[in-house]
Amino acid sequence: MSSSSTPPETGKGLFDQVGPALSRLRRRAPGGRGDLTRNLVLNVVADAPGEMTVGGIATEMGVTQPVASRTIAACIADGLLRRAASQADGRRTVVELTQAGETERHRFASEQRETFEHITAAWEPTERTQFAQFLIRYSRDASAWSARQIRRSED
Repeated sequence: MSSSSTPPETGKGLFDQVGPALSRLRRRAPGGRGDLTRNLVLNVVADAPGEMTVGGIATEMGVTQPVASRTIAACIADGLLRRAASQADGRRTVVELTQAGETERHRFASEQRETFEHITAAWEPTERTQFAQFLIRYSRDASAWSARQIRRSED
């Protein structure tokens, strides 16, 4: 099936297209590959319910710790993140957003909103709103599912 074909409207055939569609979205995100990875790291740190370590970022990104470390080191060098002592355990090092990192997150979000608006410009306003709501809901549910999988693997 080519990417310009319309997938079946229901059933397994439609659901089989979800993964490839998400992959295409990721590849076509605004900015270069470095921006995509940097945005991911900044959002992982910002979205963390508590302190975030390099290992935690690697787990959230689904990459090895050395891969996450390189991206984190670049973000630190650019002033977007900083290392700090954990408030819970001073022997542990955590990663925190700087003000510049928060500003960069907002810049990425603005670019992504503009891209969304351009891509969906021909959609009905209710379709745009509903799709955005479902996408956000899917993201939250995926995060909750992932957390449950991690807890199960630790048990």
